[in-house]
Amino acid sequence: MSVKNPQTREWQDLSRDHHLAPFSDYKQLQEKGPRIITKAQGVHLWDSEGNKILDGMAGLWCVAVGYGREELADAASKQMRELPYYNLFFQTAHPPALELAKAISDVAPEGMSHVFFTGSGSEGNDTVLRMVRHYWALKGKPQKKTIIGRVNGYHGSTVAGASLGGMSGMHEQGDLPIPNIVHIPQPYWFGEGGDKTPEEFGIWAAEQLEKKILEVGVDNVAAFIAEPIQGAGGVIIPPESYWPKIKEILARYDILFVADEVICGFGRTGEWFGSDYYDLKPDLMTIAKGLTSGYIPMGGVIVRDEVVKVLNEGGDFNHGFTYSGHPVAAAVGLENLRILRDEKIVERVHEETAPYLQKRLRELNDHPLVGEVRGLGMLGAIELVKDKATRTRYEGKGVGMICRQFCFDNGLIMRAVGDTMIIAPPLVISREEIDELVEKARKCLDLTLEALG
Repeated sequence: MSVKNPQTREWQDLSRDHHLAPFSDYKQLQEKGPRIITKAQGVHLWDSEGNKILDGMAGLWCVAVGYGREELADAASKQMRELPYYNLFFQTAHPPALELAKAISDVAPEGMSHVFFTGSGSEGNDTVLRMVRHYWALKGKPQKKTIIGRVNGYHGSTVAGASLGGMSGMHEQGDLPIPNIVHIPQPYWFGEGGDKTPEEFGIWAAEQLEKKILEVGVDNVAAFIAEPIQGAGGVIIPPESYWPKIKEILARYDILFVADEVICGFGRTGEWFGSDYYDLKPDLMTIAKGLTSGYIPMGGVIVRDEVVKVLNEGGDFNHGFTYSGHPVAAAVGLENLRILRDEKIVERVHEETAPYLQKRLRELNDHPLVGEVRGLGMLGAIELVKDKATRTRYEGKGVGMICRQFCFDNGLIMRAVGDTMIIAPPLVISREEIDELVEKARKCLDLTLEALG
């Protein structure tokens, strides 16, 4: 990235001298310096060099209602002046948290009318681990501790969250996963389906859950946790045969099901939750990101009423956070849900913009570099391959990172997961902006193919 604005260099120097960034190669970042984002409006960002960039990732999957919503800033400002902070410990509460809990339960799946608030999705999944084990202890089954996750699933980067997730790179740092967490294969047909049809592979992947339950022992298994659609793992949309088979297996055994809705929740699939789209009936749902459109940190766990009934009879639940249900975050969350509801953003995604996005994205299937385009709602993935017929990759070329750099340089943010390019734009993206996204994506694919020679 060439730098013309002297202030850009000043900020990059501050980064080098004082800042430790998340999920970064520190040596590389020291050498090149970060891109400095200075403002945003709608679905676009501007960097310190004046470049306008279409944000195809909604920040980190979170800016549902777009940038620059004055209503959210006003909600935060008003609450800061009235009650900037108080905790929810020691039999105390405040109106914003209580009203937000009710608003969330109004859009949650039927029978899920209670919310435990956290500061993030990672904290939400830490809460899941504690709550699930506490639940079984109260039921007189303290040996039911093991939680089953999926390889390449993502549930955050705290110790419990990273353990529940199945990212090998995270497990290699910090001696993870912690005990009593195991993993089964992911339902990633394009990358791992081999000669199986998608339907056959979906059933096979689902059957691995039953196999693992029996291997660990049903009396030892507390829960299965999974994203309806894997996000950070590469927008892995399961074959149609997968979730019906998983539901059949879950119904057979006495374990809880946790749907991690941090990415899929609050409209991204064209339904309020991914669990609505797949009719999953979870016992617990982790939420964050779209809850406040990323304007302020907040997460939580929505809990099924039958689980709450057991918790209510069990004395103290010794778990919580200083910022659980923070009043300013709750006020922003309330206003964000009002915008989603009153502007019928979820309905518009379902009926208009998501079908248009999916149609336009699939036009990229004709590109020589593209092995598969898949997507659902406001989620999409483009698989970059050397050979379409065999799904063979360019080994050792780092094609995804090459493409990502071309995207940055040409006014588009697309994320690279290995050699898979993924998108999750703000839910308010227009048809014209979808056209811009797809046209820029095609240009960057062309440049990537040219660079590969």
